[in-house]
Formats: sequence, structure tokens, C-alpha cells
Amino acid sequence: MKEFIDTLKESELLKSLIAILIAILVYNVFKIIIRMFIKTGKNSFERKRRNTVVKLCENIFKYIILIVAILYILNTYGIDTKSLVAGIGIAGVVLGLALQDLLKDLISGLSIILDNYFVIGDVVEYDGFTGEVIEFGLKSTKIRAYSGETLSLANRNIDKIRNLSQKSSNIFITVPTAYEVSEEKVKKALNDAIKEIIKSTDADDQSEYLGIDEFASSSINYIIKIHCPQDKRIPTKRASLSIIKRVYDEQKIKIPYNQLEVHNAK
Repeated sequence: MKEFIDTLKESELLKSLIAILIAILVYNVFKIIIRMFIKTGKNSFERKRRNTVVKLCENIFKYIILIVAILYILNTYGIDTKSLVAGIGIAGVVLGLALQDLLKDLISGLSIILDNYFVIGDVVEYDGFTGEVIEFGLKSTKIRAYSGETLSLANRNIDKIRNLSQKSSNIFITVPTAYEVSEEKVKKALNDAIKEIIKSTDADDQSEYLGIDEFASSSINYIIKIHCPQDKRIPTKRASLSIIKRVYDEQKIKIPYNQLEVHNAK
């Protein structure tokens, strides 16, 4: 039994398993420590930026741990890792020429972080595709649209990405109203609605009533402006429409709809 244990201690397989377990343990401890870094953000943008940095650090550290573990395992089997590392250095030059796009992705990934171009949670647009950044790595970025579609985008396309989160936006809402309702009553109702929209949503006090937009065939179309963060446009618009409908109902203001008259000829 003792001989078996001594043999097991000297076994390359056991050393390899120990190296793998230590690598997994070190990586998980690193993740726990680095994730504590997120909680120190002063605001939502800072926390999102820190979260992006954490994801990037995790990816880098994962590959470093993997390389170190592989080199140690190879060394336990008697392979000269020093010569291997030197050979990798020479091969790296050749691969660098062959994999220029990959290097561009890596450099662009670092630029995104250093220049605060976008962070996880930001809403961005690329070639007509708009969505939220859900994953970020040194090579690529994943964007998920509101419909659920996911786009994986190489970081070298950074110059074609528009960040929609780090600025505000105007939502213009047209409210059709019956002709028989006076403009004064409509103005008061819409201003009441705007006050509630500002109070209940992400809209701010730059939101305002703009007046009559159009004399339509069956309604007067009034228009209001709702000012809110770009990434809050859709939920803010939905909430605003709900508030406007409720205010109109409470103040007995009619929203007209098309009606069809059918005459039964004799």
C-alpha cells in the first residue's frame, strides 16, 4: 500500500490533476475578488464600466492560468518548456502576420475599455442593428436586440458602432383628439400627463407640450416631446402612452377612431 501511495505521489497524472485543480481554484478565487470591485461604483454608468473591466480581466486571467497550467503539465512529462516558449515566440511573429484581424480585435478591445467607448449594459447600434451589449471580450462583443436576436461583432468594427446610451433623446408623441374638444382643454390634459410622465418614468423636465401638429380627416393631432435617456426610449414611450390614455379618460376627452357606415339599399 505504501509503495502504491509513493508511486501515486510521483505519478505525472496526479501532478497534472493537482495542477488543474489549483488552476480552477485560483481562477474562481480571482473571480470572487475581482467581482467585489463592481460594488464600489458611484453610479450606474460607473458600475457598468467596472463590470465590463471585470469581464475583460476574467477573460485575460483565464487564458493566463490556462497557459501556466499547460506548461506545468508538459514540464511534469519531461518536455522542455523553455524551448517550447522560445519556439512559440518565433511562431508568434509568423502567426501575427497571418492573424492581423485577430490582433486588430485585441487592440480594439483594449481601446473600447480605455476610451469608455461602450460598456456592458449600454445600448448600441451597428449597421441598423440596435441592442444592448450583453457580453464583452478582447476579440468580440455580443449585442442582444429587444426582439431577442443576438449579434456577435468583431471589435475591429468599433468605428461603425454608435453608442446610444451615453446621450439623451427626444420622443415625439402624436395624440389624436376629437375636433369638438377645445385646445385649452387638450393643452391642460397633456400638461397634466407630462407631469405624471416625468414623475413616473425616466423622462426629465425638458419634456413639454408643443401644440397642434396636424388637422387630420377625423381628428386634430397634438404633439408632445418626451426627453429621456436613449436606452430608456421604448419603456418610456410605452408608459407615456398609457398615462396619456388614462388622463384622457379621466378628463372625458375623446380619441377618435375610424368608423364605417353601411347603407342597406332597397
